[in-house]
Amino acid sequence: MIIGVPKEIKNNENRVAATPSGVAELTKRGHTVYVQSTAGVGSGFSDEDYKTAGASILPTIEETYAIAEMIMKVKEPIEPEYSLIKEDQLLFTYFHFASYEPLTKAMIKNKSVCLAYETVEKADRSLPLLVPMSEVAGRMATQKGANYLEKPLGGMGKLLGGVPGVLPANVLVLGGGIVGTQAAKMAAGLGANVTIMDISLNRLRELDDIMPANVNTMMSNGYNIEAMIKDADLIIGAVLIPGAKAPHLITRAMLKDMKPGTVLVDVAVDQGGCIETCKPTTHAEPTFVIDEVLHYCVANMPGAVPYTSTLALTNATLPYAINLANKGWKKACQESKELTLGLNVVKGDVVYEAVAEAFDLPYVPVDKYLA
Repeated sequence: MIIGVPKEIKNNENRVAATPSGVAELTKRGHTVYVQSTAGVGSGFSDEDYKTAGASILPTIEETYAIAEMIMKVKEPIEPEYSLIKEDQLLFTYFHFASYEPLTKAMIKNKSVCLAYETVEKADRSLPLLVPMSEVAGRMATQKGANYLEKPLGGMGKLLGGVPGVLPANVLVLGGGIVGTQAAKMAAGLGANVTIMDISLNRLRELDDIMPANVNTMMSNGYNIEAMIKDADLIIGAVLIPGAKAPHLITRAMLKDMKPGTVLVDVAVDQGGCIETCKPTTHAEPTFVIDEVLHYCVANMPGAVPYTSTLALTNATLPYAINLANKGWKKACQESKELTLGLNVVKGDVVYEAVAEAFDLPYVPVDKYLA
């Protein structure tokens, strides 16, 4: 298969979809890999590193898209890329379709095959290609939240862990999945008073067993959330419904109950956000204030630590990429339920039900293409 790895062009996105070691694994199996010049520089990999691994370097993004049968990316294509994508071309990347209708309609129009990292799902319901970035984003959520609690950056001026004689900050984490667990671990390690909420009692039992003494668990419901936000200094939104838009657990009206200088970090913003007032921001302009509450809603948080993020992501994606390249997308999906669940849009049809529901689009069962 001919594989293209373009340079990411989203604001401050420095990750890359393949490392030189990944390229070597693909080329030794007989595949041809084209990498756009400087695609890996942000993550610490030079063009020479890719050449040594067996890749050919192309100067432009246009040439990279034009030659490839499969495009490997990190973030969803943005508007300048829409016209570069060809009919029947396989795109293997994060899409988060349910949060952005123009992207969904653009991929329907170009009749490409869109296999989304975030909906590849194992039999145990785990999301193997979302986990590594969720781990990074969860840890970063606490790191960024602690930073923005500082007064010069718009926060209330609290040190997350306090000091002897001064109480620590209160951190509220909404969601007990990978993101929430990592965020809570980091906050607990810094000495904060942490409450983590989830709708699953079994998950709360698990968290209660593994978390340190300064982490409390609580059932997530509207009443409890409204009560907890009044004393929270940092609130981290970590809710995920695979492939679908995140529910709004914190509404605009609830901001008035928060203390001035409270910091909200919505990690779910790339799926529409679980905080109603959150809208996607960038690393260049990461925050905004509504009702004296500071919002941090960067949609590609792991892009700020590209070396760590690229290695973590490609460790997970490479086996799937090899499978797709070896067999072609159709056969690979026929033989792998995990990959089948990654298919979101195929040749103009929406084949992932949650995406169709998000925009009231016709849903076509994926069996149309795999039967």
